[in-house]
Amino acid sequence: MALNMEVGRDEIASSGPRAGHDRGARALAYGLPALGILAVAMLLISVMTGASTASVTGLLRNLLLGGSDNALDVLRDRIVITEVRMPRAAVGFLVGAALAASGATMQGLFRNPLADPGVLGVTSGASLGAVSSIVLGGTVLAPITAILGIFTLPVMAFIGALIVTFILYRLGRRDGETQIATMLIAGIAISALGMALTGLLIYVADDTQIRDITFWSLGSLAGSTWQKAAIAAVVILPALLTLPFLARGLNAFTLGEAAAFHMGVPVERFKRVAIVMVAAATGVSVALSGGIVFIGMIVPHLIRIWVGPDHRFLLPASALLGGSLLLVADMITRIIVAPAELPIGILTALIGAPFFLWILLKDRSGRVM
Repeated sequence: MALNMEVGRDEIASSGPRAGHDRGARALAYGLPALGILAVAMLLISVMTGASTASVTGLLRNLLLGGSDNALDVLRDRIVITEVRMPRAAVGFLVGAALAASGATMQGLFRNPLADPGVLGVTSGASLGAVSSIVLGGTVLAPITAILGIFTLPVMAFIGALIVTFILYRLGRRDGETQIATMLIAGIAISALGMALTGLLIYVADDTQIRDITFWSLGSLAGSTWQKAAIAAVVILPALLTLPFLARGLNAFTLGEAAAFHMGVPVERFKRVAIVMVAAATGVSVALSGGIVFIGMIVPHLIRIWVGPDHRFLLPASALLGGSLLLVADMITRIIVAPAELPIGILTALIGAPFFLWILLKDRSGRVM
């Protein structure tokens, strides 16, 4: 079963073949604008969707034309739209974009289409860091909490994701190459260890902390605020803006690290930057939304089928589609059991797990084994 993403030079746009260049040019000319329009549409639809009867058009009509005599209704609709739905849509899009772009980066770095922050244990590490801040924030981590304040949870999640990513990369390498089987097994082991340590923290937590951890771990965008959206923007946007500059290096990495070095890529520095960016984006995403899995694996795979392996287009396209799909999933969770809300992590796992198995059983020629 061939799982390595070994791509010939003819498939890398930066190498110069006409076919790859034309495909990339078409993706840039049509694919990215289409995904951009889709993202804007999903943001608007997300703001207009929810269990409440609040309507954007109704609010605008009432504010501009005075169409309602009930000031309380207008105030309620304004609060629902501007303080609940809009920050939720902003956080959801940023988290989805971060997870998808991080997945695409890890797949390029490890040359493995199964690489994903959730599957490889990075999400587990971020979760452990976040849960540590919830349970130990007032005791062991009190000095850190006093310094970082509201940023304690995302910083701890980032540290957890960073540590796991470095460990995973070191364990997955042998004789200068990435060993896929070792990497996957290491990811499973790290996830199990992270879950065990998280369980230990839950065991010593009080009732309030347990309730917070349980709801958070299932994954949800509920409780999103403009403050959380600002935190997401401060960390995730710089990471997303940095990742496209890694495209040339990731294209070279598809030929192996030795080839990348001979093509002028500073391999070790490149790997450090990529790992830090992935850890930062994943850590903050997990801190803000909890356990949302498989977005980072599914989205880059779909984009790669559509526009090919050129990371110049793969990375921004993955970010746009990832943000849009997470907003779609969030809208479904708000509607399917309204007025209650299904945790979004459950929905993404139900969809992502079968997709993961399909990729696992698929050989290089595209036939299912």
